Order: sequence, then C-alpha cells, then structure tokens
Amino acid sequence: MRKEYDNNTLLEVSHLSQHFKFGSYTLKAVNDVSFDIKKGEVFGLVGESGCGKTTTGRTIIKLYNATGGDVFFKGERIVAGTLEYKKAIKAARAKAKAGEITKEELSNVIKENRKAIKEAKYDHKHCNVQYVNDKVNEIKAEYEPKIKEVEKNTSEYFKLMKEYRYELSKAKKERLVNEIQMIFQDPIASLDPRMTVREIIAEGLRIKGVKDEKEIDEKVFEVLEKVGLVREHANRYPHEFSGGQRQRIGVARAIIMKPELIIADEPVSALDVSIQAQVINLLNDLRNEMGLTILFVAHDLSVVKYFSDRIGVMYFGNLVELATSDELFAHPLHPYTRSLLSAIPLPDPYYEKQRKRIVYKPLADHDYSKQGPTFKEVEPGHFVLCNDEEFEHYKKVIAGTEKPRPMSNYEGDLVENE
Repeated sequence: MRKEYDNNTLLEVSHLSQHFKFGSYTLKAVNDVSFDIKKGEVFGLVGESGCGKTTTGRTIIKLYNATGGDVFFKGERIVAGTLEYKKAIKAARAKAKAGEITKEELSNVIKENRKAIKEAKYDHKHCNVQYVNDKVNEIKAEYEPKIKEVEKNTSEYFKLMKEYRYELSKAKKERLVNEIQMIFQDPIASLDPRMTVREIIAEGLRIKGVKDEKEIDEKVFEVLEKVGLVREHANRYPHEFSGGQRQRIGVARAIIMKPELIIADEPVSALDVSIQAQVINLLNDLRNEMGLTILFVAHDLSVVKYFSDRIGVMYFGNLVELATSDELFAHPLHPYTRSLLSAIPLPDPYYEKQRKRIVYKPLADHDYSKQGPTFKEVEPGHFVLCNDEEFEHYKKVIAGTEKPRPMSNYEGDLVENE
C-alpha cells in the first residue's frame, strides 16, 4: 500500500498500537497513537518511564511487530497492524449472533477484513519490494548506456561490467527501513563487547552488500571524525571508552548508513550533564550538515525544549498533547503536561523555594463518565486528548478568558493557578 508522498511529511504514524500478552492479561504499551514528522525537523517524544515512548520508536523501526495501526515512511507503508480488522470481524460476529445483521452481511465483512489483514501482512513483510526495484532501475539507467558505448571484451569493458554487477548486487540488498536508524539509550549494552569499533560501525555496510575493505575503512574513518573521535579508535573495543565516547560510536553506527530519519532513544539519559550537552550539540551539527530528521525520545523537558521543533507528550501509552515546542511551554493544556512542566528544576534558589510540584491524578482531573476523550485540535497545530467539555474549556484558556482548572499539589491539596 502506497500513499502520495509530498516530500514534506517524511514519517506518518496512524493509530499505532502495540500490545503485549502475558497469559490472559494484555498490556497496552502503545494505544492508538497518531502523529507525523516533517522532513528536517526534530520531533520530541516525552513522558515518564513506562509510558510507551521507546516502544513507539522500536515499533516504527520494526524491532516489534505492530499490533494495530500503520506507519508510512516516504509514502510507503512499512508497518501494518491488524488489530482494527480483527475487531471489526469480532464486532460483526456479535451483531450476527444478536440478529442485527444477516449471515450474508457477516460473510462480506469477514471477507473484506481478511483481505485487509492479508494486505497488511504483505506490506509489513514486503514493503521493500518497490524500493529495491527503484534502486535496481537507477543502477541500470546509469550503467547500461555507458556499457553500450564501450567496445566489448576490452579491459575498460570488463572493469565497467565488474563495477556494474557490484553496484547491482548492493542495490538488491537495499531496504527502505535502512533509511531509518536508531541510537539506543544504553551506550554499553548496545555495543557488542567482542567486536572492535570498526566492526561495529561497518556491520550495516556489510549487510548492505559492501565488500570492498578499502571503501569500508574510508567510510568508517570518515564517520569517526564526524562524531569527534579519531581513526586510531577504530581498532579498539567498547570497554576502552567512556560513556560519552560509546554514545558517539552509537551515533557513528547510525549515520554511516546515511539515513533520512534517526530515532534517538534517550541518547543522553545515561550520561553526565556536561557530556549530555556535547552529544546534543553533536546531533544538532549532524542534523544541519546531513539534513537529518530526528525522533528524539527523552525524559528531560529542558533538553527537549532546546532541541525539538515539535513535542508530543505521552502518558500510559496514549499521546495526550502535541504542539510546537514554544506553544507547549507557553500554553500547556493537558493536566499531565502541566504536571511534567511543574517538575522542571531551575538553578534559582528563590524560585525553587516557591515552586509547587503538581501531581497528575487522572480520576480527579477528568470526568469521562459521560463522554470519553479523543485527540482534538484546540488551535492550529496544538492537539490535546480531551472530550467536548474539556475542549471548550481549553479553547477559552488559549483565548485568555478562563484560567486552567486547579490540580493537586505534592501534598495532595488543590493548587490555584497563577
């Protein structure tokens, strides 16, 4: 399944769900999450531990098979879940049992949804077919005219044919998902201790079909220097480096593939504060130099504000608010977002003495007994998970005619918003 690609929206996540079964219990790690990432931007994803940020990133890059929803990358469906189709079949069977629909109607619903499930599974496994064909055709279009111009059975002809076959074999091993790379949170566990830095960084190139050792060395040395390391580091092992240097190796492993999108899964959370700044500045430089698009997963809202163009806030597997960085910090609407912002410490002792820590209590802060929440656009580009009554309230807050409703403070009392 292919969508029209406008060269602006690089990644589109639509109703993504990721559920894990533990016996009879189902953990909804990611539940109906939707957002898009524009080409060249940094999209921040924040929330507390266990809210589903990392799982979202891992599902996008296909480390997990999605339960439901779709992910489109450059217009191609690379992730396709089947949950919604299975639910439709289940609902139709319940209606047929209750006599609300006929057996013929039930048969049609089952047939349609089974066809959709088959297509989804095919897209998930074979999303690279068209991409590989396009790459092969590009190589053929480049080399075939050159080969026709050269006289057969000459040294130049054999040299060109050898180069053509080599490039063709590499093109056949290309994968669309290779254009998405991941920087993992733990710079120690994500590097194989038995492999040298050269082997770790070059592994992706070998998978792509690069066999020329000289070409591999040149590319490895080039990316090492890009991330602030030196050529001599290539023959060392991960245990010989500090945490910040290991994370730079992780960055080098990602950018050597020349990706368009990088999923940075809390790349600075395990590092010292001074080293955090260095890694963030490195990512910023690489973003500008290579034209990268970044999905930046983090806990630290101060870092996310500095680094991100837009921010999505997650809570218990749901995306609860989405806005530009400036807008989110200027007008946080969802109670959980306000709670997160109240937890940001500042290097000001007078402010810290007066700062009131707000605690988010879903049962106290929402009344969904009459109507459940949906993701709504309160103002252009600013989305909040809310029902109709909350939606009207948030619009008035944005307009300045109402104050945000009071929430619970750290001691459990209500705090009036200033």
